[in-house]
Formats: sequence, structure tokens, C-alpha cells
Amino acid sequence: MRMGELSRRTGVPVPTIKYYVREGLLPAGELTSPNQASYGDSHEQRLRLIRALLDVGGLKVAAISEVLAAVDDSGRSVHTVLGAATDLLVPRYAEGEPDVALLDARERVAGLVERRGWQVDADCPGREALAAALAALERIGHKGFAQTLETYADAAELVAQVDLAYVAGTAGVEGVVERAVVGTVLGEALFEALRHLAQVDLSSRRYGGGAGE
Repeated sequence: MRMGELSRRTGVPVPTIKYYVREGLLPAGELTSPNQASYGDSHEQRLRLIRALLDVGGLKVAAISEVLAAVDDSGRSVHTVLGAATDLLVPRYAEGEPDVALLDARERVAGLVERRGWQVDADCPGREALAAALAALERIGHKGFAQTLETYADAAELVAQVDLAYVAGTAGVEGVVERAVVGTVLGEALFEALRHLAQVDLSSRRYGGGAGE
């Protein structure tokens, strides 16, 4: 197909496609004449992945380049490629001298990972994100909320199983990464909405009042 057709199929403007080619995110098409190139299904799939990482994942071009490099490295396992993509979706916090609350929270996270037998590297960004959340709770006087950590972990394992089952339902590393990014970002929005609905329902049952009150 010509670039114009590729643009129509994916909804990505031609100038943007040319930019992705220049930046090395999208392979150049096969030249059919000095001024024309042909693009195939692989280009269409790669464009959809780029848009998922950009529009849904909110990643910058440099980060997308890292993910695509992992996708294209045939020596990397699917687990490694998924890590390269989903690690970038985890919030990062400003680095500084850790206070007592953060140091204590890091120990709590390490203990949680060990108790549950989670195969998680020491530098996994989710560990620091969780520690930062626990430390914030302690600083504002809600350390007791951390007692719910195990229950949250139980729920997280169930959701992760659903996430990975959805990811496994497609073929090809690019499709797997796209599903992982879309599932992680939109799945989080889905879960938060369901959580809110459940909270409203339980609040109504526990504290009285009907729907809409």
C-alpha cells in the first residue's frame, strides 16, 4: 500500500508517518520507484503500537524508541519486552534524601514481596511507587491504612491474572505489548470506576440513603 492508504487505515496523518520514519520509530517502506514506497501490514501494526504507546500510554518519543528497540530485539523474552513497556507507565517521584517514613515503607514493600513470593527485581519501579504511597500515608497520619496492604495485594494479583490472560489472547510481540499498554492504562481507569461504584453502593448500605442521595 502507499503511504496515503497507510494513513487512511490507521488515522495517522502522512506528515506524522514521515516523522516516525525519520526518527526511526517506523521502518521505511520498500522503494517501488525513486519517489514511491510500498508499506505492508507490519507497518500498519507498528503504527498502531506507536499510537497506543503515545496516546494511551502517554509515553514520549524517546521512551517509545526504547520500547520498540525491545520489541525488535529477538533475543529478549516476552517478559522482558513487557517489562520495558509497562515499567515506563509507573509514576516516578522526585529523588532526594529519604526520610524515616520512606525508609520504613521500603522495608514494608520488601517484606510484602518476600512474603508473597513475587518474582520482582529490586529495581522494579513499582516497588518505589508503592513505598512512596505508604510513606505519604504515614506522613499525613494514616499509617493504619497500610494494614490493608495484604488485601490490596490479593486484589492486585487477581487483576494481574486478568490482565495477562487478555495479553495472552493475541499473537506477535507487538500485539502483546499493545494489549499490555492499553490494558494497563485503560484497565486502571476501568478498575477505578468500578471501585467508585462499589464504594457508593457500600456507603449507601452502611450509612443509609438511597441511590442519588
